[in-house]
Amino acid sequence: MEQPRTPDLSRDPLPLRGRNVLVTGVSRRAGIGYATACRMAAYGASVFCHHYSPHDREQPWGEDDLSMVLDGVRGHLAGDARLGEVHADLSDPEGAEHVMAAAIAELGTVDALVCNQALNGRDGALGELTAAKLDEHWAVNTRASILLAQAFHHRHSGETPGSIIFLTSGQTLGPMPGEVAYAATKAALAGITATLSEQLISDNIRVNTVNPGPVDTGYLGPEAWKQMSHMFPLGRFGEPDDPARLIAWLCTDEAGWITEQTINTEGGFRR
Repeated sequence: MEQPRTPDLSRDPLPLRGRNVLVTGVSRRAGIGYATACRMAAYGASVFCHHYSPHDREQPWGEDDLSMVLDGVRGHLAGDARLGEVHADLSDPEGAEHVMAAAIAELGTVDALVCNQALNGRDGALGELTAAKLDEHWAVNTRASILLAQAFHHRHSGETPGSIIFLTSGQTLGPMPGEVAYAATKAALAGITATLSEQLISDNIRVNTVNPGPVDTGYLGPEAWKQMSHMFPLGRFGEPDDPARLIAWLCTDEAGWITEQTINTEGGFRR
C-alpha cells in the first residue's frame, strides 16, 4: 500500500515570489485595493495596479495622491519584483481588456487577478432607481469583473497556478438598505463563482469570492462607532488589511485546494 505523502510543513516568507498579480481599484491608501496590493508585494509578487481617481473625486472622502499610493505599494516590493500601473475607466466596455493588456505588456504574464473595483455613492432604494443607475453599477461591478476574468483566462498558460478573486458585500447575510443596485451587482459575482470555477479549474485556475465585511475605508468614524459598536465583538471596525490578508493568501499555493468558495471575513459582525 502506498504511503501518504509527507507534506513540507515549512512556510515560505515570500509565497508569491516570482508571481505577477493584477489588482483593480488601487487608488486610495485607505482602501482595500491598496492594502491588497501592499500584501501581494510583501509576499514577493510583482504587482500591477489599476486605478480610477475620478470616481473617488465624487465621493465625500475625495481622491488620494496617486504618486503616494503607488510609492506605498512600491515600498513593500521584495527583491527584483516590479510595480506597474494604469488609469482606466472600467465602465467602458473596452476597459477590462485595456487593463489586462497593459498588465501583460508590463509584466509579461499575470498569475492572479483581484477584482476590487466598485461603483458606489450613486445608488438608491426602490422608488429611487433608474435604468441608468442599474446599468452603471452592472458595468463597473459585474461586467468589468467578468470581462477581466475572461481576459485573464485567455492569456493564462496553465503552466503555473492561476487565481481569480472577486469581492462581494455580504448581501446574502443581511439587508443593505438603500443599495439595491450595489447589492444586486455584487450578488451576481458571488452567484457565478462556482460556474466560473468549474470551467477554469481544468486550466489550473481557481476562482473564489471574498466578502470583506464592514471595513472602515474612510466612510466610518467615531459617530458611526457610537451607533454600531455593539455589532463588533472584537471591539473595532474592519481594517483594509483584514480582507487583504485573506485575499493574498488565497493567491498562494497554500490555498491550492480552495476554489468556488465565497468566504466571509467579518470579525463576527452581528447584524
